[in-house]
Amino acid sequence: MIRVLVCDDQPLIRTGFATIIGAQPDLEVVGECGDGHAAVRLARERDPDVVVMDVRMPGLDGIEATALLAGAGVADPVKVLVVTTFNLDEYVYRALRAGASGFLLKDAPPAHLLHGIRTVAAGAALLAPEVTRQLVGRYAARIRPAEGPAPDDVPLSARELEVLRLLANGLSNSEIATALVISHETVKTYVSRILTKLGLRDRVQAVVYAYRRGLVT
Repeated sequence: MIRVLVCDDQPLIRTGFATIIGAQPDLEVVGECGDGHAAVRLARERDPDVVVMDVRMPGLDGIEATALLAGAGVADPVKVLVVTTFNLDEYVYRALRAGASGFLLKDAPPAHLLHGIRTVAAGAALLAPEVTRQLVGRYAARIRPAEGPAPDDVPLSARELEVLRLLANGLSNSEIATALVISHETVKTYVSRILTKLGLRDRVQAVVYAYRRGLVT
């Protein structure tokens, strides 16, 4: 059973999410709240597997709450699935840096929400291709510091670099497999190796890494 905490300051959306999630046999809603302070408190009290987090909320916003739950240095990080809209892409950029494991648009179909929760709970990252291309690409200059090492210093093989670049451009495993004419399982193996070699937690961090190192533009 995947335990889910729903945090959104709009009661209608919060109730809708909770109803959709609670109707699934493998998902359980362990709490609902409307601000970041409550999200942090409930996450620590109820130990959810995934927090579905809104971005703009009163008091402590979803980005700050995400940093407290999943940011660098957090001893026992919680997986956070951020829900947003494209007109809040600046906030999503900051949430990515704060440690979010996935992103969804608020107007996504219910099936996407459920898929996102299961994906993040399983330890994978959910970074929709449209978010990667339109959001991360837009803020690439900010993500990549001038002092980052040159691409030649990245400890990956030529093939792994190729996979990382495609991943950072928003391609799914299936799309990468098609582009490189390799199997889906082989792509998964490459992604796993990339994360291990670079000491990264998930695909979201891999995308940020690629932009920081100037591997994609």
